[in-house]
Amino acid sequence: MRFRYSIILGTLLLLLIGFITQMGFAQDQLPSENQSQESTSVLFENVRIFDGTSEQLSAPSNVLVVGNKIQTISTASISAPTEGRVSRINGEERVLMPGLIDAHTHLYWENIPIETLASPNTPVETLDKAVETTAKNVLLRGFTSVRDMAGPVFRVKKAIDAGKVVGPRIYPSGAMISQTSGHGDFRELSELPRTPTTPLSRGELLGAGAVADGVDEVLRRTREQLMQGASQIKVSAGGGVASDFDPLDVSQYTESELHAAVEAAASWNTYVTVHAYTPTAIQLAIQAGVKAIEHGHLMDDKTARLMAEKGIWLSIQPFLDDEDAIPVPEANRSKQVQLFQGTDTAYALAKQYNLKTAWGTDTQFDARLATRQGAQLAKMVRWYTPAQVLRMATSTNAELLALSGPRNPYPGELGVVKEGALADLLLVDGNPLENIQLIEDPAKNFVVIMKDGKIYQNLLG
Repeated sequence: MRFRYSIILGTLLLLLIGFITQMGFAQDQLPSENQSQESTSVLFENVRIFDGTSEQLSAPSNVLVVGNKIQTISTASISAPTEGRVSRINGEERVLMPGLIDAHTHLYWENIPIETLASPNTPVETLDKAVETTAKNVLLRGFTSVRDMAGPVFRVKKAIDAGKVVGPRIYPSGAMISQTSGHGDFRELSELPRTPTTPLSRGELLGAGAVADGVDEVLRRTREQLMQGASQIKVSAGGGVASDFDPLDVSQYTESELHAAVEAAASWNTYVTVHAYTPTAIQLAIQAGVKAIEHGHLMDDKTARLMAEKGIWLSIQPFLDDEDAIPVPEANRSKQVQLFQGTDTAYALAKQYNLKTAWGTDTQFDARLATRQGAQLAKMVRWYTPAQVLRMATSTNAELLALSGPRNPYPGELGVVKEGALADLLLVDGNPLENIQLIEDPAKNFVVIMKDGKIYQNLLG
């Protein structure tokens, strides 16, 4: 009799577990390697759609997601699939829009103080765990894809893609390739000179930067990033704020060295983007064949016209002397202020010449600033309408991601709500085209966050 009761009790326990699973995820219960979403389809009913390109919302519509793609969009009712499980979400005329895309991130050190990152006493495993937390938080802020512009994110990307870690789609660059004394050379003077037997610096060992001088070394370091899975290559072509030994006005790399990186990337059917602020650095990089400029805050009219003529992308960040300013050592503060003074002019030129303009954050070494990812996007209304801002952070940024061609790790259409596109979606409690500040509080206003057809936040139950 006791054995029979044990069987009944076990059966009831299994049924209870099954019922809890079918009820869906709580906000902090995220899909993982051992916890995948039960439903094979999700039907959003009665939603207004911002499709990533339009200036206006759609009429009340229904959207069916099957697997990881949007299968049907209709103002008429949609019949649910007869196979598999279907989750229905009543949008009550909330706004359904594409997942946001950040075109310039550094996931590996976004939340980590530079002292911790640089210390040889900090285990790599500790840093990897920290970046896993960062990746999860980025996704829960509604950013379903990021373009990582320097850092050893290959391991966490693979873990996310395998379902072992929660996070966004990552388009990795790997280590930023830099000349000696360039923006990606974070060695101390005591570590010079470098000889054939000199050990690599901490940053190089981690894979944050790769110091290379001359065509042969640039070719080698570029190919090493491609070998690890880089979707695009980042090279430093000019001075930077965070680096100590390169004034902003200096140009880095010769045209032949820059062209070597371009050739190596082109042989893998992808592209090179460069860190550059000044007209000289930008123009030299364009002559070498690069396809995109990161930053460009100090460009002039001639440079903007050249970028327009050549179809060069501008991946620029809204750097202002405000609460979102990246913390830098006092010795580098004057360089940072110089950038701030160029931001308004750079955006004006981008608009005047209709440059292909991407948006990103470039947050570094500051856990508080990392939480303001949505706020940094919202303040773009200083230069653009809310619809233009949201288009930039969805369909426009997706075009830049697709520039990696066959090196694109996620084939399929991103940044739009259309039939056949990948199902990266946000259901917003309100209309961000009227009130873009809604994106500043994703925990409250993004009532559903979906990536690749899986729900990672559902505040509707």
